Amino acid sequence: MIYTVTLNPSIDYLVSVPDFRTGMTNRTASEQLLPGGKGINVSIVLKNLGIPSTALGFAAGFTGDEIIRRLEEFGIQPAFIRLSEGFSRINFKLKSIEGTEINGQGPKISSQEAQQLTARLARLEDGDILFLSGSIPSSMSADTYRDILADLKGRKIQTVVDASGEALLKVLEYRPFLIKPNHHELGQLFGVALKPEEAVIPYGRKLQGMGARNVLISMAGDGAILIAENGDIFTAHPPKGTLKNGVGAGDSMAAGFMAGWMESGDYAHAFCMSVAAGSASAFSDNLATGEEIKNLYEKIVCKSCPAAR
Repeated sequence: MIYTVTLNPSIDYLVSVPDFRTGMTNRTASEQLLPGGKGINVSIVLKNLGIPSTALGFAAGFTGDEIIRRLEEFGIQPAFIRLSEGFSRINFKLKSIEGTEINGQGPKISSQEAQQLTARLARLEDGDILFLSGSIPSSMSADTYRDILADLKGRKIQTVVDASGEALLKVLEYRPFLIKPNHHELGQLFGVALKPEEAVIPYGRKLQGMGARNVLISMAGDGAILIAENGDIFTAHPPKGTLKNGVGAGDSMAAGFMAGWMESGDYAHAFCMSVAAGSASAFSDNLATGEEIKNLYEKIVCKSCPAAR
C-alpha cells in the first residue's frame, strides 16, 4: 500500500481576476476550490494513474471536513488525525497575477496529536511505500521527518522524501529510497548557485553519498536529472508545451517516478514517467490526468549521462 503524509493540508482557493486593481473591488472570472498540500497532490496524481493510496496527516475544523470530503470524491482514502482545535488552512491563489498567493498558517498540533500519527505509521507493513512531502508546521518538531524514518529503520518500507533544507539533510542517514530536490534547493543546501547539468550532478552525488539511494533533481524548464542507486545517471529535457500551472509539478514528478518504478523496476522508465508527469501537470490547469501523462511519455527523450561511471 502507498501512504502519503501531508502535515499541513489546505483548501486551495484559486481565482482569476482580469485587470486586478489594488484598493478597488474586484470580481472573479473563475473560481476553484481544491484540496491542497504536497502529499495530497501525490495521492491525486497516483489516483489518476490508477494507483490507490491512503492520505495521512492532520485535519481540523470545517475546512478539514471539506478536505476529507473532496479527497473521498477523488476516490482517495483519507486517514487524517482530527485535531481538537483550530481549522485547516485556506490558501488563496490569484491565478491571473503570476506567483501571487497568500498561504494560511494552519492549526497548532499538540504533542499528543503528533503521537497519534506516529502510532498510525507504526502499523505500516513491509512492502509499503511512504511519501513525506512538504514543510513541517512550526508547532511540530523540526526533526519530525527524521524521527519518522528512525522509527521505520530496518523495516522493508520504501520512503520518498520531498523536503528542503535541514528537514531533508536530517533524513539522509536513514537511506530514503528517493529524494526530490530542485536545483535551487540543492544549491541552497551547499551554498552555491546551480544550473547546468555538469554543476548539478556532483552535488546530487554528495546527497547520495550522505545516504540517499536515488536522487531526482528537477530543473524547471531545463528538465531533470536522476542519479540512480545503481550508479546510472539519466537526463531528460521536458517536451514542448505551454506552462499553465507550476503548482504540483514537483509532486507529480515524485508520483510519476514511483508509479513507473512499481510498474517496471527500471530506472529509465521510472525517470521518464517522472518527467512526463511533472510536465503534464505544468501544462495543465490542474494536476495531470493519467491520459495526459501517458501522451507526454511518448515524447520524452531520456539519455544516459556519459559521466555516469
